[in-house]
Amino acid sequence: MLSDSITAVKGVGEKFSEDLAALGIYTVEDLLNYFPYRYDVYEIKPLSELIHEDKVTIEGRVIHDPSLAFYGRKKSRLTFTVEVENVAVKAVMFNRAFAKKHINAGDIITLSGKWDVNRLQITVSNYKKGSADSQSQIQPMYSIKGNVTNQKLKKTIKTAIKDYADEIVEILPERYLTAYKIPERKNALTTMHFPRNRIDLKHARRRFTYEEFLLFQLKMQLLRKIKREATEGNAQNYHPYKVQEFISEFPFSLTKAQEKSLKQILADMKSPYRMNRLLQGDVGSGKTAVAAICLYASITAGKQGALMVPTEILAEQHYQSLSELFGDKANIILLTGSVKGKKRREILTSIENHTVDIIVGTHALIQDDVYFENLGFVIVDEQHRFGVEQRRTLRDKGLNPDVLFMTATPIPRTLAITAFGDMDVSVIDEMPVGRKEIETYWTKENTFERVLRFIEKQIALGEQAYVICPLIEESDKLDIQNAVDLFHQLKEFYPPDITVGLMHGRLHTDEKDNVMKEFAANDIQILVSTTVVEVGVNVPNATIMIIYDAERFGLSQLHQLRGRVGRGDKQSYCILIADPKGEVGKERMRIMTETINGFELSEQDLKLRGPGDFFGKKQSGVPEFKVADMIHDYRALETARADAQEIIESNMLELGEFHQLKEHLETSSFLTDKLD
Repeated sequence: MLSDSITAVKGVGEKFSEDLAALGIYTVEDLLNYFPYRYDVYEIKPLSELIHEDKVTIEGRVIHDPSLAFYGRKKSRLTFTVEVENVAVKAVMFNRAFAKKHINAGDIITLSGKWDVNRLQITVSNYKKGSADSQSQIQPMYSIKGNVTNQKLKKTIKTAIKDYADEIVEILPERYLTAYKIPERKNALTTMHFPRNRIDLKHARRRFTYEEFLLFQLKMQLLRKIKREATEGNAQNYHPYKVQEFISEFPFSLTKAQEKSLKQILADMKSPYRMNRLLQGDVGSGKTAVAAICLYASITAGKQGALMVPTEILAEQHYQSLSELFGDKANIILLTGSVKGKKRREILTSIENHTVDIIVGTHALIQDDVYFENLGFVIVDEQHRFGVEQRRTLRDKGLNPDVLFMTATPIPRTLAITAFGDMDVSVIDEMPVGRKEIETYWTKENTFERVLRFIEKQIALGEQAYVICPLIEESDKLDIQNAVDLFHQLKEFYPPDITVGLMHGRLHTDEKDNVMKEFAANDIQILVSTTVVEVGVNVPNATIMIIYDAERFGLSQLHQLRGRVGRGDKQSYCILIADPKGEVGKERMRIMTETINGFELSEQDLKLRGPGDFFGKKQSGVPEFKVADMIHDYRALETARADAQEIIESNMLELGEFHQLKEHLETSSFLTDKLD
């Protein structure tokens, strides 16, 4: 059986099994599913088609015996000439002194390595005596460590396939194999390890890409179904007419994207299942207005609402804006860590007695002594800032309240499908009419004084500026401007009537809040800061965002920082000061100056950085696939998601042809891990 210990494979003794265990290989199945991480293709092309500095393979006849030279400590250089297509090609091998005995004049030899078109020279990484026809053109390369070699691993896999091939069960229903023209599991698995040609390998990879995506999406859809069915009897019977009346009193009209998202959320609230939805929208797209309408709907259903945000200053801003929107239609209260003693006790009593409708606060909302009388709707803003436990605690405060997670970080659709597969996702991808676009410019450091003069001119018009830099204090490792230095420089540069403030992550929460309050009140005109201002803070009078060493930031982070300005009706500017050395850095700056749409930007960022870096590896929630790549295989991901939805919604796992797929899912530890 495939579940047999790896020692059941001929040639695997106790010592080798320990080496394989270090690679995560414990069973025969683990071994068969340990796919190569790359394939070296040994395809012989005419010399005229070889590209400079590419890895190439050539075949020829050795003209003379190799010459060997030693240099440095135990370093050697072996050189010989090979006749290829009647052309003399120089071959160089480093630290392969032993090869001198193997290679002789007159030998036919196949060489692979880096090609230098100018010198007609190949720097050899692999060689094989004989013609290329006598070896496989495609060589799988495995991730190995310790005493495990590629050769030994291949030999063991070959033995395992020979003895266990008939145990490999097809788990995909025939309809998908036919529809997508993908090979059966047994053949595809053999091809992954021992490809005969590029075409076969391409189809085998396609098969496992689809399989990985389908299994993951099925698990996510099942998880969603289990969560939904566990919370039946959760319908909120809100008053549609009152909600419509509330919307009509807004001083602005909702955009089509806001209306669409609102419709989706209200439908969730009416359904008997608990809502678990992510609302994502660019900075300034109007998420708060949608959230306010949903809170009001919940109030008309006789429930309480809660809005949890990561910082006190953000909580205060939300409290102010909601108070203005609601007027006397709701009783709103603010609960943060700063609220102490008698006032806190009074607030807790009013929450428990339901004399307040909406509670806005920080993580203070999830303290043990906070009791809600009837919590029906919970909004978690900038949800990635809270840990899973914090979010769960707030959810548990009510009888399975509907939960809406909000984020201003535009998450590419690719990542939303995978990382948030067990959530419904609503997107506000349209900006309100009349909002002025932030003008974005990229300049080098030698123009910094001109930038400072521009800031001075705008401050004279009553406006304010952010100046962002990556580090707090000087670092020997990175030659980049830091906040403390820059703060002192600007204080010296500007006259005393322009106040420069400093903000960074090492300040205590109270100190940060005080600095932000002073900036919001225009007591500080220029705020020098690290990226701690990235999320949520709203200072409509700030119209200039200067980002120093901008090449050190990812596109999404640059866009988030840019979104701190452009909050009022004045024209706003973002100036990137950067001198990127590499092409990726230059591309980032170019994209920033040309693209204002956060979703387009996030897709570009994903391509430049990859999924792990986009979220931060530790808390990404993005699965690691063996074969699939969710950026390049995006269409397969979409297809697998649609198929998974159909399978779960139509209960197709109960059909006979889905038997193996269902069994495979049931043996997976994924669902039990997620539900714990």
